Amino acid sequence: MLDPQDLYAWDPSGLATVDAIASRDSAGLVLLYHFEGYIDAGETGEQIVTRLLSGLPHQTVARFDHDRLVDYRARRPLLTFERDRWTAYATPAIELHLVRDATGAPFLLLTGPEPDVEWERFAAAVRQIVERLGVRLSVNFHGIPMGVPHTRPVGVTPHGNRVDLMPGHRGVFTEAQVPGSAEALIEFRLVEAGHDVLGVAAHVPHYVSRSPYPDAALTTLEAVTAATGLVLPGVAHALRTEALKTQEEIERQVSEGDEELVALVRGLEHQYDAMAGAESRGSLVAEPVELPSADELGAQFERFLAEREGEGGA
Repeated sequence: MLDPQDLYAWDPSGLATVDAIASRDSAGLVLLYHFEGYIDAGETGEQIVTRLLSGLPHQTVARFDHDRLVDYRARRPLLTFERDRWTAYATPAIELHLVRDATGAPFLLLTGPEPDVEWERFAAAVRQIVERLGVRLSVNFHGIPMGVPHTRPVGVTPHGNRVDLMPGHRGVFTEAQVPGSAEALIEFRLVEAGHDVLGVAAHVPHYVSRSPYPDAALTTLEAVTAATGLVLPGVAHALRTEALKTQEEIERQVSEGDEELVALVRGLEHQYDAMAGAESRGSLVAEPVELPSADELGAQFERFLAEREGEGGA
């Protein structure tokens, strides 16, 4: 493998600030990381990252070589054309930021488009950064589509070697093979190297997974802050406000839908409540109920939304 350090460059000012923090506090920083491009149902991780960078003071600590890591033909960056010339280019940026929460406490945030190539080298580079900056805990987060109703609390699945930081939550899978991601590989390699990592996967209703679902982002943010001690009330408030608006819109669209659509949502509620009841009784087996699959529900709901768009109502 080529030297991972060639993939990124330190920002002198940002690095000096982190080093100064480390000299005053030996506890170590928390690193949050999320990348665009992989499964992120409900734009769960993207919403959190956007709110953090738009609402909190931050500075760049390191920049990755996007020209080497991003496949432009797979994800073409946008250029702006005005009258007779190109006037702007949306340069892809994979960057490490130093961010401060509401109390001024510092933490790190690594984000940008998911690398298309050189995953092992990229994961090794992140490990170098973790070790160079003395990171005490790395946390990743995203949303996964699930056959759950929007009328019930958002569930979360913790993963990594520090799931103890999320008491009361447990995984829903005994074993599963899924397409890989750079985010997951970083977790795998960091754990292999003995570093503490926590992953948070929010369960997003399948039928709204292609649109922003603030409820999932809010639940994920609350799990992250509880595990790390970060104080982010402004971000939480903004997501809570958006969550209320989104729930009202979903309820309006469901109430205006056909009987089959309503029955599908009620079926998922029945399934959710049956499983919750089984868990409270100490049993993993709920009473059998005949329910539609998540794909059937998603197809029905998407058809309904498409019809509304065609009528100019959504």
